[in-house]
Amino acid sequence: MTGRTCDGWVHSLKTQTLCFTGKIVVDGEWLVRTECARKAKQRGATTKTDFSSGITLVVHGDLAGKQVSDTRRNYSGTLVAAEHERQQGHHVHVVDGDGFGDLIHGFSAPCLELRRSPRGGGPVVVPAHAAYGVLGAPLQPRNSGRHQATELTLDLSSLDEGTAAHESTVEALIRHLAGRGVEVHSYARNSPRFDAGWAIGQDIFIAEVKSLTGTTQDQQIRLGIGQVLDYAHQLRLTVSGRSIRPVLVLEKVPADDRWISLAQEVGIQLTWAPAFHGV
Repeated sequence: MTGRTCDGWVHSLKTQTLCFTGKIVVDGEWLVRTECARKAKQRGATTKTDFSSGITLVVHGDLAGKQVSDTRRNYSGTLVAAEHERQQGHHVHVVDGDGFGDLIHGFSAPCLELRRSPRGGGPVVVPAHAAYGVLGAPLQPRNSGRHQATELTLDLSSLDEGTAAHESTVEALIRHLAGRGVEVHSYARNSPRFDAGWAIGQDIFIAEVKSLTGTTQDQQIRLGIGQVLDYAHQLRLTVSGRSIRPVLVLEKVPADDRWISLAQEVGIQLTWAPAFHGV
C-alpha cells in the first residue's frame, strides 16, 4: 500500500477500495452489506469483506452490540487496522454512515479523524465538523465556458457574460475569506443549493451570488433576495444550535442604493466585490 495524503474530504468513491464495519445506517435506513457493496460499485468502487492490503476507505457504522477488538477505544478490528496504516504513513479514509450516504449520491464526505480523547482512554473517532450537514466540501470555482454560435438559436452572449462574472465573483469571495482564515464550502447533500457557505463560531453564513453584467440589475437582485431568504428559512427549520445568516453577494455595487436598506430590513447581509465590506 502506498502513502496517500488527505485534504480532510473523500471526494468520490471512484477507484476506492473499501470495507465496512458495524451497522451502516444511511438516512435513517439500515443497509445490509450486500446493498452497501452494490451502491458503492455503482459509483466505481471495489469492495472487500474484511480489511486487507489495498483498502483505501473504511465505512464506519454503529458498533453497538458488536464484538470489538480494542475495548478501551470501542474499535472494531477494521478500525484498529486503519489506524495502524495511518501510523505507518498510509492514509486510509474513514467515513460514517452519513458520509457513505453522501458518497453514493455523488457528494464529497468528510474523512473522520482517529484522535486521542482529551479524557484519556485512547483514540476516538472524531465526528465531522460542526456545520457538516449544512456545508459540504470546500468550494471550487467552476470554469465558465462559452457557447458555440451553432449550439442554439437563442443569443446567449449576455448569459455567458453573466456566468463569467458570477464565477469571477465567487472566486474573489473565496480569496477574500481565505485571507481571514475562513474556508468557503459548497452545499451539503440535504441542504438547499446555495452558492457559497461558511461557518464562523456558531454562525453559518449562506450566500447567493448574483452577477449584474448583461442583465437587469433589479431583476437579479430581487431573485437573489428571494433565493437566499428561502434557503435560510429551510435551514432554520432543520438546524438547531446554530444561527443561519443569509448573505447576498453582488458582482459590483448596485446602481440603486435602495437595495442596501431593503436588505437590512429583511435581515440579509448585502455585500459586493471587490471589497466585500462586512464579510
